[in-house]
Amino acid sequence: MKVFVVNTGSSTIKLSLIENLVTHAASTAAFGPTNDVTSLIRRFSEEAGPFDAVGHRIVHGGMLFTEPTVLTPGDEERLSAIAELAPLHNPQALSAVRAVHELIPGIPQVGCFDTSFHSTLSPAASTYAIPRSWSERWGIRRFGFHGLSHAWASKRAATLMGRPLKELRIVVAHLGSGASLAAVAGGRSVDTTMGYTPMDGLVMAKRPGSLDPGLVLWLARRAEVGSLAELEQAFEQESGLEGLAGTSDMRQVMQGAEEGSPDALLAYGVYLHRLVSHLGSMVAVMGGVDVLVFTGGVGEHSARLRADVASRLQFLGISLDPVLNEDGRGDRLISSPSATVATAVVEAREDLEIAGAVTRLLSGLL
Repeated sequence: MKVFVVNTGSSTIKLSLIENLVTHAASTAAFGPTNDVTSLIRRFSEEAGPFDAVGHRIVHGGMLFTEPTVLTPGDEERLSAIAELAPLHNPQALSAVRAVHELIPGIPQVGCFDTSFHSTLSPAASTYAIPRSWSERWGIRRFGFHGLSHAWASKRAATLMGRPLKELRIVVAHLGSGASLAAVAGGRSVDTTMGYTPMDGLVMAKRPGSLDPGLVLWLARRAEVGSLAELEQAFEQESGLEGLAGTSDMRQVMQGAEEGSPDALLAYGVYLHRLVSHLGSMVAVMGGVDVLVFTGGVGEHSARLRADVASRLQFLGISLDPVLNEDGRGDRLISSPSATVATAVVEAREDLEIAGAVTRLLSGLL
């Protein structure tokens, strides 16, 4: 089955044509005056050739969508109703769904949700300690995100180790512009660092990660902070590495740290401290770990970060082979021979996870 994968972000769209985990065509483009969703999908679909189905990455499925779903007009209405849960991403994804309906009427479209991988969280892991009436009225819970990436990275790590996924306790570190961890036991997500929204957890490029709710209330009461919309803008676009170091690019932060910049040193120190702290909690939830997986732009390309994390987690049995860590390419194990816990690097391939889910669903195997 040839699957046209549409991965719509807040400002870019990644398009690919995949068959049996082989990518036949791929394109990434930023939205602009002449590059709206419809024109980009039309152009790619005409150039890539025929396909059998379309798979969409949709960031937030809320409590309604907990598995890949063949999208109907009714589903589109339900997704539109929860678009506010992911205002930067879900509206763009819905635009892509509607564009495909317009351009290629009748072709099956499957929604694959970043939140669905974490629908296996236990009530203890997914429930906030807030008034129960709030949770029941508004469906407030810890959803978790980056699920498609966590799912793919877990499977690849098991393949690299030559062991069944169901036997393994895995911590996946998806470190990109957005960043989250997932504790994956037996192939199921049992904990993760993001919560009701993608702001929670780790320090990110422009988002602060976990914050004391008392601080948020204090800031909201300060007139000079501005409106709630301005506070949201600060948390979404002006915090994280950007807020601490004046840049959201981890490469620039690390270069600044090497040159002795106090702001860059602090930014990297805070990022690393939070990452190691949350990694420890993921391991504790599973009662141990068999493999640590790095994925996402920073996780895949920063040997220095991987080495710094490993050096702080030596007590768990994590140790890296410096040659494999520094010079290796592609999906690989980078553990040293003495390590009792494996470490892997896996390319983030949400597109392959989506294509596989679409194929299984439409073949009646899901």
